[in-house]
Amino acid sequence: MSPPLALALHAALLAGLPPLMLGVIARTKAWAAGRRGPPLLQPYHDLARLLRKGAVYSRTTTAIFAAGPIVSLAALLTAGLLTPLATNHAPLGFMGDIVAFGCLLALARFMTMAAALDTGSSFEGLGASREATFSALTEPTLFLILAVLCLPAGSPSFEGAWNAVSWTAPGLARAPLLAAAAALFLVLLAENSRIPVDDPTTHLELTMIHEVMVLDHSGPDFAFILHAAALKLFLFGGLLIHAVLPFPGDPWAGLAILLAGQLALAVLVGTVESVMARLRLVQVPQFLIGGFAVAVVGLVAHFYRIGR
Repeated sequence: MSPPLALALHAALLAGLPPLMLGVIARTKAWAAGRRGPPLLQPYHDLARLLRKGAVYSRTTTAIFAAGPIVSLAALLTAGLLTPLATNHAPLGFMGDIVAFGCLLALARFMTMAAALDTGSSFEGLGASREATFSALTEPTLFLILAVLCLPAGSPSFEGAWNAVSWTAPGLARAPLLAAAAALFLVLLAENSRIPVDDPTTHLELTMIHEVMVLDHSGPDFAFILHAAALKLFLFGGLLIHAVLPFPGDPWAGLAILLAGQLALAVLVGTVESVMARLRLVQVPQFLIGGFAVAVVGLVAHFYRIGR
């Protein structure tokens, strides 16, 4: 596949596929509850409806409030161009792109919190405080997971990490990768405000984390936020799929693996949300520390395997 076509395919995946994951999750939860549920393409209809509306701004807000959704979406789109999807190569991949990926996620989170604080709302300030507290626990776990993935390659890049994965290695050689994948799934739930860490469908400000920070956004700004949230879930899903499944050199075969993996992951997330309840806020740090412990197990398993 030529580089321009590969870039176009990558951009099309980032722009068009993430909302479908939200639709699959919603339908899975509805099926588990014995309901018909919303249409599978409902997230796309919601985005189109919001883009046709106008944005409303409070007189107490500044340019930070308006810039928050745009900068967050732009940061996540840039992170998406650094993340391999249908192949082991990303359009903007470079040595150290894993570090840039984490920094772009942090930038998107910071702008969301800054926009929430700019409203002067006590509820949104409460949500921003919770987001900052929990992100202080998830970010070290994420970087530790990425370190475990990069150690076999000795290269801080996604392409080097995925090319160095040995899918035929038996026994203990796969333990670090499996531990990193398990920890990454826990981080995926936390970073994307899914149950058991947060409930994206709740409307009680006292218990919300992410949703309470975007209460004052409307119109296209809210559409940017929704797409950014779906894109973040899609990117974490891409990392998890690459960590557990081998990708061939053929981009079309890799695309089929990616689509099947993302749909399976959406069903898994919907199943988790159907069988688990939301944790109490005081229990969320224990959940996040548990993810860090699983990542540490992967790191220890790597060095134990090297030392044998």
